[in-house]
Amino acid sequence: MQFGTDPLSELSIPDGTTVEEHDLVTDGDVVVGGQSTVEFGVRGRSVIADERVRFGGHIEAEGDCRLDMWCDVADNVLVGEDAYIGERVHIGGELRVAGDLDVGDDVDIEDGFEANGWIVIRNPMPTIVFLFVYLSQLLRIGEDEAAEEVLSEMLGEEEDDMEPLLIPRGASVSDDAWRVSTPAVVGDDCRLHGNVRAESLTVGRDNIVFGSLRAREDVTLGRGSEIKGDVTTRNGDVRIGPGVKVWGDISAGTVELHENATIDGKIRASEEMRMHTEDVLDRPDEDAEAMAEMADELESGGGTESAAKGTADSDTTESADERADDAATADDVDETPTADAATDDDTDDAATDQQAAASDATEEAGDEFGPAEAE
Repeated sequence: MQFGTDPLSELSIPDGTTVEEHDLVTDGDVVVGGQSTVEFGVRGRSVIADERVRFGGHIEAEGDCRLDMWCDVADNVLVGEDAYIGERVHIGGELRVAGDLDVGDDVDIEDGFEANGWIVIRNPMPTIVFLFVYLSQLLRIGEDEAAEEVLSEMLGEEEDDMEPLLIPRGASVSDDAWRVSTPAVVGDDCRLHGNVRAESLTVGRDNIVFGSLRAREDVTLGRGSEIKGDVTTRNGDVRIGPGVKVWGDISAGTVELHENATIDGKIRASEEMRMHTEDVLDRPDEDAEAMAEMADELESGGGTESAAKGTADSDTTESADERADDAATADDVDETPTADAATDDDTDDAATDQQAAASDATEEAGDEFGPAEAE
């Protein structure tokens, strides 16, 4: 990560983020810029909020929770590790901390607080100021790697490579609309409620958005996403990937539509409309992996084909030999019935001779005993 870039310069929604009833749920960290409003409850790994952030529900953090000055939480705050509560913070429910609690002056907790670790009452340094001072000192003494590790840890970029949920300064997030003045990026396999308003929009794959999308610049919809509303851009273009379904209308300068996409409403393009057969999201890693798999398949297929050809040749040779053997055997078989026939004739002659002899014997016996029986 470059230190010159602002991590809160866009609305970034990581993969697998969902809105469940009235909670915004993600597996990674949640970072909220100053003077923002989040009407949802928030559930994540660690929750960091700049000054004057208002939460319309509760906060559940598996890790740390840091709330800067003048933050307002309408319900309970449950923290799995340590908590840092700035001065003049208001919590409408109770505060429960499994680790240490660092709390400032004039903090209003309506239902009381409980901490299993140390409780220190003072004015904690605001998060942004703390990060700035700490990173400045590390960079000043030449500890670039340590500064990189600290910043990565604070933003959730750890070994599990889990992206944080970033809400920029001055944003408004609610069940009705997500309003930001920055670009917005939605990951894969997300389920969101509310209309999304941003400078530009990039929606990943296999998402469901219960609302419309509106941007000033370009809008891109990844494969298999479903938008239950309109897709509108004022000055940009709309690119739609395969398997996308838009329940409403599309309005843009240029509309690039995949041949397998479904649009239930009308399409309004002030410039042109184009059909394409490619995925609109550029995933070089996936493309390289797909090319490698294809190469392996081709190699295995070629080997199989060669083996099959060799087998076919072998079978052909064997079949020719077998046909020659069968022909020779057939000749032997044709000669064999002649011998058998001769043998059968000899047998029949012998049987005839025996029958004649038996008849002569019977006649002689009749001549001998006949007169005696007459007497």
